[in-house]
Amino acid sequence: MIDLKKIPKTEFASAVAQIAGERNIDIQVVIDSVQSAILAAFKRDAREREEEIDEEAEYRVLLDPETGETKILHMVDEKEVDVTPPGFGRIAAQTAKQVILQKIREAEKEVLISQFKNRVGTLVTGVVLRIEGPQVVVSLGKAEAVMPKEERVRNEHYHSSQRLAFYLKEIREEEENKVIIVSRAAPELVVELFRREVPEVSSGAVEVRRIARRSGERTKIAVFSNRPGIDPVGSCVGQKGVRVQAVIRELNDEKVDVIPFSENLNQFIRSALSPADDVEIAEIDKETRRVVVAVANDQLAMAIGDGGENVGLAGEITDCEIKVVGKKEPVEKEKVDKEKVSKKEKESREKPSEKEKVDNKKVSKKEKKAKKDTVGKEEDNSSDPV
Repeated sequence: MIDLKKIPKTEFASAVAQIAGERNIDIQVVIDSVQSAILAAFKRDAREREEEIDEEAEYRVLLDPETGETKILHMVDEKEVDVTPPGFGRIAAQTAKQVILQKIREAEKEVLISQFKNRVGTLVTGVVLRIEGPQVVVSLGKAEAVMPKEERVRNEHYHSSQRLAFYLKEIREEEENKVIIVSRAAPELVVELFRREVPEVSSGAVEVRRIARRSGERTKIAVFSNRPGIDPVGSCVGQKGVRVQAVIRELNDEKVDVIPFSENLNQFIRSALSPADDVEIAEIDKETRRVVVAVANDQLAMAIGDGGENVGLAGEITDCEIKVVGKKEPVEKEKVDKEKVSKKEKESREKPSEKEKVDNKKVSKKEKKAKKDTVGKEEDNSSDPV
């Protein structure tokens, strides 16, 4: 191990310090890379000269910190022997240069990857560099990231130099190489956008309890706050909808429903089915979490959504299997009742009541008596003498 503090300010030392400063890597990494490169160059040079090298033998590179001159030492009988070949120069130096640059690039990338490891799960802004088949390569400044096909939004179109917000999903190891993976389809992207646009969310005063998303189409986000005086939905929507509109613009006009979270499952289901109104819970099985809700016929299409989108997201965010049915129209019942009343009235008109029957009998008796009296008078008049 070279003591860096004792290295004098020579041309070699200055060059090493400059490389380390420009690449933002540790000086010791540069020194180790130089030593590895010299050893690799020595073995390659020996093979070209058709010399046998014991791969298991121990070799060490002695680096002069003042001049940068190197020597190859070989351990023989517990003694180090200088085995530096004569003219160990041009070819070996070229090989060493290539290995040094490769090691420096690897070290630089490792530093960048370690920096982005701390930012996994956060929002980053990037610029689209190019489209490579189904993948999109994104510039994050000094580093490049990849957005795979499954992390793309189906109805979004990407082009070079396009600036977008991404969710930094993970650092993935692929074929001995570490790749930064970003996403536009992740539900967490919406959460992070609200964290950026809504101070109450970033401070923790408003919590995002649940979220369900169909990227590019619609997102439902349930928010909650236990602090008095704070309206979680109002905070996320903002005055005249300015905050939620900022999120919608970033999502290329994807619909976003902000709903209040509730521990009361019935209430939470009603909120989740917004923008449909007047939702009634007809049946609910809390064990199987199967729910049947009834809405007015004019709200049925809104509750179900295009292709079952709204009810599907509502079921996802509430963790329930929701079935939407239409309410029975009260007009039909009124019609039946009116028909029954009309029938009774008709029957009552056709069939006289008992009182009417009695009255009719009395009238009939009076008429008969009056007729009889009239007939008797006429007979008396005819019997009188002229």
